[in-house]
Amino acid sequence: MTRTVRWAIGAISILAVALGIVYLPFPSMIRWQSDFLARSFMWLIFSAILCLWRVLRGPTAPDRAVAIDMLGILIVGFCAILSLPTGRDWYIDIGIAWALQSFIGIMALAKYLEGKDFDE
Repeated sequence: MTRTVRWAIGAISILAVALGIVYLPFPSMIRWQSDFLARSFMWLIFSAILCLWRVLRGPTAPDRAVAIDMLGILIVGFCAILSLPTGRDWYIDIGIAWALQSFIGIMALAKYLEGKDFDE
């Protein structure tokens, strides 16, 4: 299969999922306050799937590191969106802790990929 055909299939697939998220209702156990929150949650799930794909298929280690960092950012987004309909603010605490842990982990991974020791 040529590269152009793969790109076209990928673009059509992403467009189909995007249109499905925009126009189809989202059944959920969480009672959402608005359709915007439900659709935002679906966009985050779709983005997480794409990041996981990059982690699995990334050609180089830095590509995988960036995808893992993006997953950390998406988890913070999940926590922020879940705190709104549930009314529990400890989701925000989890998101802040995850962001700090993700930052420290990515910095350590970047130093390792650069070839330096952790004490430099």
